[in-house]
Amino acid sequence: MAVKAFILIDTSPGKAREVAAKIRQVQGVSVAHAVTGPHDIIAIAEAADVTALGELVVQKIQSVSGVNRSLTSIVAD
Repeated sequence: MAVKAFILIDTSPGKAREVAAKIRQVQGVSVAHAVTGPHDIIAIAEAADVTALGELVVQKIQSVSGVNRSLTSIVAD
């Protein structure tokens, strides 16, 4: 069963649009938008299971230059 999550991402100042464009290119990420508010980017990602989702976030998203922090919320419904 696939696992879907919303990922809230904080970036370096002035980097949100650039980082969002890079994150959109990550396999498993369906959406990534620069937004206003307490976080800089909201992304939606999907993976085969929780382990694969964790690897996606840690290895592919958090490693993007300009990403400072992320908060992942797994969809429960």
